[in-house]
Amino acid sequence: MVRAFPVLFVVLWASAFITSKVIVTSASPFAALGFRFALVSLGFLVFALIMRDWVRHRFVDILEAGATGILFHGLYLGGVFFAISRGMPAGMAALLVSLQPVLTGALAGPVLGEKVTWRQWLGIALGFGGAAMVLGLDIGTGFPLIAFLSAMTGLLAVTAGTLWQKKLSGKLPLSVSNFYQALAACLFHLLVMALVETPFIDFTPAFIYAMGWQILAVSFGAFTILMYLIKIGSASRTATLFFLVPPVSAVMGYLFLGELLTRLDIIGLITATIGVYIATSSPSAARA
Repeated sequence: MVRAFPVLFVVLWASAFITSKVIVTSASPFAALGFRFALVSLGFLVFALIMRDWVRHRFVDILEAGATGILFHGLYLGGVFFAISRGMPAGMAALLVSLQPVLTGALAGPVLGEKVTWRQWLGIALGFGGAAMVLGLDIGTGFPLIAFLSAMTGLLAVTAGTLWQKKLSGKLPLSVSNFYQALAACLFHLLVMALVETPFIDFTPAFIYAMGWQILAVSFGAFTILMYLIKIGSASRTATLFFLVPPVSAVMGYLFLGELLTRLDIIGLITATIGVYIATSSPSAARA
């Protein structure tokens, strides 16, 4: 089962971009995220109590977990949601944040002391090239500059979050850590909501289904898997999985939204898959 975690993570994480497009048509972005992480934090609290993980913890560990939550759930998701709400295509947002492995790979050496090999850099290059083929390189003119800057903020935040989680946090039980992360994200989104938007949520069936999926499958499922993969593997190799998200999002758009999937898209998906395999597999397996 554990060996299937990378594939399961990519599918669940990619689904977030498709459902985000549905959510921001029925709610303001930060109100939706504040609502989401209020429920997520409650869920992790109940789970931690059931598992009896709730013991006394150091305040500094709680602060580190909260910082991870603000980076991953706050700035990263907030940046993506806001960009999509301002007209950026979900696929373009996915492509921009898929640059994260490049930054993580470049910083893993000086920040974490990890050795990033030429084979990993080759995998990163193939992964980005495949993602670019699927989604294209023209960012278009159909959305304002603030949308692009918001997505770039998300890119920087998820990169910093990956490095932070590997270097400093991860000292709490996973359920307890996820609770503090979700709680910090909830407070962050409520604060931003009060400052920058006129909040609203229209509880349409589409919103309820999309939000339910993001809470159960993405927040409880994909993010827990991500924290586990970062804990047991290197930050640079785990981050390379994000390269598969844009092409998988494109396939989901084709299956569920009727979006066009061309031959170039399929070639890009295969190229990105090969890149991720080269970057994350052992040297002997990669040679084979």
